[in-house]
Amino acid sequence: MEAGDEGVEKVVDSKDLQQQSKALDKLTDRVEDRQLDSTRVQEAMAALASSKEADWNAMIMREKELAAVKINLTDVDIIANELELDKKVAERTLREHKGDAVAAIRHLLR
Repeated sequence: MEAGDEGVEKVVDSKDLQQQSKALDKLTDRVEDRQLDSTRVQEAMAALASSKEADWNAMIMREKELAAVKINLTDVDIIANELELDKKVAERTLREHKGDAVAAIRHLLR
């Protein structure tokens, strides 16, 4: 190799190094942009917790409403026997339809 060839290789290497350096800078810039603020994380966690609590409270209220619906136990037995369902499913469906046996059966048959 000639002395001039070595200088060309060094120039190519230095261009490669510059490109790699720019690529690394871009990569680290993105990482800095992605860093999370701890207050934002805490706010998001609090929002999730309150949402979960609201869902839980809504479910409890719904169960209380359903428990307050008056149903005929004979209707539960008929629906369970005729449609070959568990009595709990028949009772729940009947409560969801406010004790209306015909509406409950229609719902179960569709």
